[in-house]
Amino acid sequence: MATELLDRALVEEATKKSGLVWVQGPGSPARALWHVWHDGAACLVGDGPGEQPLPGLTDGGTAEVTVRSKDKGGRLVTWTAKVVELPSGSEGWEAAVAELKGKRLNAPDGEAMTARWARECRVLRLEPTGATAPLPDGDLAAAPLPTPATTREPIPAGLPRLLFKKRKRA
Repeated sequence: MATELLDRALVEEATKKSGLVWVQGPGSPARALWHVWHDGAACLVGDGPGEQPLPGLTDGGTAEVTVRSKDKGGRLVTWTAKVVELPSGSEGWEAAVAELKGKRLNAPDGEAMTARWARECRVLRLEPTGATAPLPDGDLAAAPLPTPATTREPIPAGLPRLLFKKRKRA
């Protein structure tokens, strides 16, 4: 009983303080997602134009949430969540969106984003089930997911001279 309360407190405190969590749905890779902690669950918005993708997260399904330390970036806790999709316009949806819109950075449509979320996006609650995973012994580093945003070009010819030129003494 005491360890369950400590685990619940760890999940809540760590998730509240971290602005980014790694979420893995069944059959999909883990993704870094921004969220807010509201009413005992991590709330997410996504799957719409200009919003984060939420692959593998289905209503009634489960997900594994890994929380990192805000200062060092290391893994703090991994917990299992029940995924609940909030119906657009419901009381729970309104409360979650009120919290989410304050944390959304660089929204292309400003105050109109909540109407866009209602039309085009999904708002999910990741509710802790009480199960936490033990910290791993080894390194769990994985290759980044492929993205069309990545480009690799040769460095400009003049860059080494700028970086490595010797400073003249005055």
